[in-house]
Amino acid sequence: MVTIKSTRHPTRDAYGEEILALGKENKNIYVVDCDIGKSCKTIPFAKELPQQHVNVGIAEQNACGVAAGLATCGKIPFVTTYAVFGSMRMSEQIRQEVCYPKLNVKIACSHGGLTPANDGASHQGIEDMGILRTIPNMTVIMGCDYASTKKLIRAAAEYYGPVYLRFTRDAVPDIYDEDEEFVIGKAKELRSGKDVAIIANGEIMSLALMAADQLEQEGIHATVLDMHTIKPLDNAAVEKVLKECKGVVTVEDHNIINGLGSAVCEVAAELGIGKVKRIGIRDNFGESAPYERLLEKNGITIEAIVEACKSMM
Repeated sequence: MVTIKSTRHPTRDAYGEEILALGKENKNIYVVDCDIGKSCKTIPFAKELPQQHVNVGIAEQNACGVAAGLATCGKIPFVTTYAVFGSMRMSEQIRQEVCYPKLNVKIACSHGGLTPANDGASHQGIEDMGILRTIPNMTVIMGCDYASTKKLIRAAAEYYGPVYLRFTRDAVPDIYDEDEEFVIGKAKELRSGKDVAIIANGEIMSLALMAADQLEQEGIHATVLDMHTIKPLDNAAVEKVLKECKGVVTVEDHNIINGLGSAVCEVAAELGIGKVKRIGIRDNFGESAPYERLLEKNGITIEAIVEACKSMM
């Protein structure tokens, strides 16, 4: 059984380490930076592999065009920036220049969700995965910890086509062992139970696991799914828990509209089965405050997950 470890790492650290390893293995791996390599952990890549690194400056739209051009030449570019810029400032270029021709470009973004915390609403990417999952040909991924993020970055590099990867700025609890394997589009079951199901992703996974442990103490057995890929969603895994459990609770550090919860609700609605409750950012902007306070303000807590699960019984 997968459990929460005592160690913590920002998932952006996993990106910095894995992209350097990939670049050394494959000379076609490029990083297209938007002048925030220090924050996004690509400085070592730039120093060790300067011929595979392009810094376009604070010009995200141009970065996307450069990456598209590199992809037409057989390169595998990773555009690296913050989630707010990679999903919104670059949106048109991603749609027209990357997804429409289905080019092999990866958009790798740190500072996803509320983890920028004290930086405030301008830097908190709370709409990013929802925006990009609506664009055809785009794959949307968020690992929940250091180990899973490294494996999913490698999987994205091996996958042909546009991919959006989301990372956290702040340290989050480690959950997986380094030898755990991940498949794009296939959820990971971390707990097994027939009463309720909790589907989560990203840094919220630790809260989902702690909520499941608390429910277990009260005699309620919860399945916990790590839905690291929200597009393509693992529809089979969602259908299974909708049929087997009394209800499903989704939990995410993302706007409650158009993210993981919405994707799960779409499956439930099309099948015409099950009950779903969504926990996430309540369709409002973030603000400058400690991360835990921002989660609490949006009802993204262990207590809220437990209460939502118990209401399904």
